[in-house]
Amino acid sequence: MQNTAIFWDKIADKYARDAIADMDSYTYTLERTRSYLSKTDNVLEVGCGTGSTALELAPNVASILGTDLAPNMIRIATEKLSDGKTPNVSFAVGDIFDSTNERGPFDAVLAHNVLHLVEEVPAALNRINGLLKPGGVFVSKTFCLDPATSSMKIRLMKRILPLMQMIGKAPFVSFMSINDFEGMITQAGFKIIETGNHPATEPRRYIVARKI
Repeated sequence: MQNTAIFWDKIADKYARDAIADMDSYTYTLERTRSYLSKTDNVLEVGCGTGSTALELAPNVASILGTDLAPNMIRIATEKLSDGKTPNVSFAVGDIFDSTNERGPFDAVLAHNVLHLVEEVPAALNRINGLLKPGGVFVSKTFCLDPATSSMKIRLMKRILPLMQMIGKAPFVSFMSINDFEGMITQAGFKIIETGNHPATEPRRYIVARKI
């Protein structure tokens, strides 16, 4: 986990500068997520990066805590709070398993573009379930493999990624199938209520599930 934190710490400033690759997909899934939240909800976002999504959702919830394992990501996110316009947002360093996340239980837990970067996905999903209130909502957007849309780019990535990881130029990446990932979510005690691929190519599987 330490090596992973170091990788994301090093690229935090570049990550903050880079434009969102697919703004249409981001906007669509942001709106879908917003539709499941209410003004009384206390929300946790794990793997919040530089805090952009948390700040976008802040007007729609009572409070939102964003956590990330990379201190530089949280530094950048916290700097965005300096204008005082979002007093219901806070950020803290910590991964999914840290006690940082135990300010709940939460009405909703968000995990956007992070679970495919976690080595123990079933354990992470069980942890998220434990942080939610009964009936709470879990929202994720996760890179998954879809045999129907598997591309040459993905096949090449699987070949060169181990070398890049060895020299510290890439993080851990899990190549889960959509079916396997959704099975893990169900096994962790959730009922899936919405799914979709956004974008459809090299799919980021958008999933909304409710704690049973």
